Amino acid sequence: MCGIAGQFGVSTPGFAEEAIAKLHHRGPDGDGVWQGEGVVLIHTRLAIIELTEAGRQPMEWRDCVSLGGSAGTGAPHAVLVFNGEIYNHAELRAELEMAGEVFAGHSDTEVLLRLLVREGEACLPKLAGMFAFAFWDEASGKALLVRDPLGIKPLYYREENGHLTFASEARMLRMEHDKTDAAALRDFFLWGSVPEPATLNEAVRQLPAGHCMKWQDGRSEVRQWYEIPSNIIPAKSDAAMLTRKALLESMRRHLVSDVPVGIFLSGGIDSTVLLALAREVMGPQADIRTFSIGFDDPAFDESSLAKRTSEHFGSRHTEWKMTPEEGAAEIPAFLASIDQPSIDGFNTWCVSKLAHREGMKVVLSGLGGDEWFAGYGSFQRVPRFHRVHRLLGPLRPLVARVLDSRAVGSPWRRLASFLRGGGSWLEAFHAQRGIFTPVEAALLAETFTGRHPTPPDWHQLGLPDDRRAAVGMLELTRYMRNQLLRDSDVFSMAHGLELRVPLVDVRLAETLLSLPPELRLRQGKQLLLDAVPEVPEWVRNQAKRGFRFPFQQWMEGQFGELLDSARKASPVPMNAWYRNWAVATAMGVMKGKA
Repeated sequence: MCGIAGQFGVSTPGFAEEAIAKLHHRGPDGDGVWQGEGVVLIHTRLAIIELTEAGRQPMEWRDCVSLGGSAGTGAPHAVLVFNGEIYNHAELRAELEMAGEVFAGHSDTEVLLRLLVREGEACLPKLAGMFAFAFWDEASGKALLVRDPLGIKPLYYREENGHLTFASEARMLRMEHDKTDAAALRDFFLWGSVPEPATLNEAVRQLPAGHCMKWQDGRSEVRQWYEIPSNIIPAKSDAAMLTRKALLESMRRHLVSDVPVGIFLSGGIDSTVLLALAREVMGPQADIRTFSIGFDDPAFDESSLAKRTSEHFGSRHTEWKMTPEEGAAEIPAFLASIDQPSIDGFNTWCVSKLAHREGMKVVLSGLGGDEWFAGYGSFQRVPRFHRVHRLLGPLRPLVARVLDSRAVGSPWRRLASFLRGGGSWLEAFHAQRGIFTPVEAALLAETFTGRHPTPPDWHQLGLPDDRRAAVGMLELTRYMRNQLLRDSDVFSMAHGLELRVPLVDVRLAETLLSLPPELRLRQGKQLLLDAVPEVPEWVRNQAKRGFRFPFQQWMEGQFGELLDSARKASPVPMNAWYRNWAVATAMGVMKGKA
């Protein structure tokens, strides 16, 4: 895990030094720079696998047959900077050794480098893990940027005058003359995060999940190398047995590490599932560290559940019983760490700080369980919205006017806006997940940029036929990818912590998607509970609350001025605290030139 950056076609003076300084928090264990003619590659290292210098990056490969080149000069033919983990690197290494390769160390980086040299893009489907990397083939002058199938690790880039610059964080690529992207800002106000491939900066894009970019001689091409399957032929095996097997295989992959691996334990089903699976994989005597946040306010505190669950599975548990003063004291540093605006992420910031403070480098998060196993209310409400739009027919305008009479800025207004629209699945999803209505979001974007944004695209391709499965795909590709995974990366790496997500695993995903939706998406995450019956009754029988913080009280109490400035700047009603927070966050990021 680390931070990466680089340039192709240009080597700007001071770029390497600036990149190392700005990405140091992502890789505090060391840094490296490789420079060629018009190329510079930078890496800041968080040492997780192969702790010796044999795992150092940028990693070069000499005297090999390069892509489009030939063997033998002794000069580097290939260079790699890599962020993430290849969990199946040991089995891939064994295959390469059978083919005659001899390795200098035991890092997954070296395995990836040799695969790329031998096979190029063809090796990508073999990789089980989370990754974003840049590969430079010096002999042919070709660069390849790649992002993992589900979008766990980020990769941003900008192209100007035939030059390509990339980095792990969008703010690394800002320049003084850049403008805010009005459409991206509008989308943030719609969703609470900026959907890929956009960023708030017009000049900076994010490489989409499951995509790669080829660059050569100033020309680039982006293509999709992986697509989440939407309609797989259903498996005929026992669903719970098949799910458990896939969950255990994913857990084994995600425990691959040369340093200890901990678990974020919230007291909910998903993190408890991880702890149960980890205990089975690691054995009854293994030392498993778990971490949670608690509060004095019982409306938010789940620490007693987490502690009880920890005792049940025999983990060594650490809890931060956070006071309002401690929580409020974290907010300035949290705000300073934001890369792209988000209305979420503070929970990840705090529990990551706790784990880092306890000496951890790697933790597991239960993110993904709600998306795969229908844990959100959206799985019931969005199909209902979609059906109502169709059934109301010519009555939709009348019903929309009635809904508009409800509280300004409430979900009723979003539902009214949906009834006036085309009735697409994405519009129905926005009625459930959105922050502002489309009209409000456009007005906010125009106010802050001086430009009216282009109309939003409400079409989503590749949705399954099943209604609830369609909602699941929207949760995966919209909410999880653009907000939850991005927040998890930024706010864990702000503390030099690698956050792994065993439930967001492409091989697990393909197994789950092979199950009939009526089995996988049973209410209450029933399939997940059937697959992991070790989850105790005090976890499985509690009402779903999520991993929540008393953020509203802290912001309104300690940072009332911040919210008040957002309220005064907004041309639309701001009667919900999260609306104020969204505007305040966007204003803060734009001050840094987006």
